[in-house]
Amino acid sequence: MTDDRTKPEIDAPEGPAPDDLVVRDLIVGDGAEAKAGDTVTVHYAGVEYTSGEEFDSSWNRGESIQFPLRGLIQGWQDGIPGMKVGGRRELVIPPHLAYGPAGGHFLGGKTLIFIIDLLAVG
Repeated sequence: MTDDRTKPEIDAPEGPAPDDLVVRDLIVGDGAEAKAGDTVTVHYAGVEYTSGEEFDSSWNRGESIQFPLRGLIQGWQDGIPGMKVGGRRELVIPPHLAYGPAGGHFLGGKTLIFIIDLLAVG
């Protein structure tokens, strides 16, 4: 199961940040499939696209987290459905699908990269 999977290393990529959501399966799971609006249990790490600087990680807190997709940024709402339990997925999320333009949230105006392990659905 993915609970014993280790925290991923995420490096700042080369080149310009994408304008649209990029979804890439690193490991394809074989369990239940997440659907829009589901509650999911995940481990995740997030970094800023340009610097590779980590801003959040459930691994650092030592426990997975559960939440309804509807309560998350749009990039997660669009990027998690279709993922299967046991999978690991990379999301590259432009500002308009994350925290909006610069000035509001401390991550506003930034493209973000998340690596997400889906542990459970429902």
